[in-house]
Amino acid sequence: MAAVRVRQHVNPLGKKYQTPASPLDWEKIYAKPNQPLHLDIGCAKGLFLLNMAKIEPNWNYLGLEIREPLVAEANKLGSELALTNLHYLFCNVNNSLHSLLSSLPPGSLQRVTIQFPDPWFKTRHAKRRVVQAELVADLANYLAVGGVVFLQSDMEFVAVEMRDRFAANSAFQKVGTEEWLAENPLPVSTEREIGTQKKGEPIYRALFERVRSTE
Repeated sequence: MAAVRVRQHVNPLGKKYQTPASPLDWEKIYAKPNQPLHLDIGCAKGLFLLNMAKIEPNWNYLGLEIREPLVAEANKLGSELALTNLHYLFCNVNNSLHSLLSSLPPGSLQRVTIQFPDPWFKTRHAKRRVVQAELVADLANYLAVGGVVFLQSDMEFVAVEMRDRFAANSAFQKVGTEEWLAENPLPVSTEREIGTQKKGEPIYRALFERVRSTE
């Protein structure tokens, strides 16, 4: 795949990113739209989902990414490989998640991953971080009971903030008693995860299960 030059960080509060994504026609996107759905928030180049889609054809995969050139390239590669259970969408997840998930076949969203999101180090930029209370609430409304959310980051403060936001919502329960998971429970690692491990640096991981109705 040809390299795509793209800004490393995109401000989700910028004017360009304030228009929510339109609901998707799931029947047109996936060959089998009623398969369980894995949602990857901030999918970057999409290679993690691409490899997941290859080894789990009985799942559908949707990657959301705010950097539009990466989405175009990812969809091109998925089409070239004829993966009918894979799709990528350019959007700002913080204002688009509700409209996207509300059109899903009920109960189909069963797995969510948020991996190595932009850290936005400065306190005044905290509102730019992807895991806000509103995003957690949207996932609580649409993730099937028994579905899981997997979080990981190589920045401890980001991982703590993500973990604490999910822990604060009564619809989610942290899996395991240890502070952080020692291993990734999924069969595929992201490029960032592999690179971080090669450098011998820590990765902070947490898994949450959707445990009850929010009604």
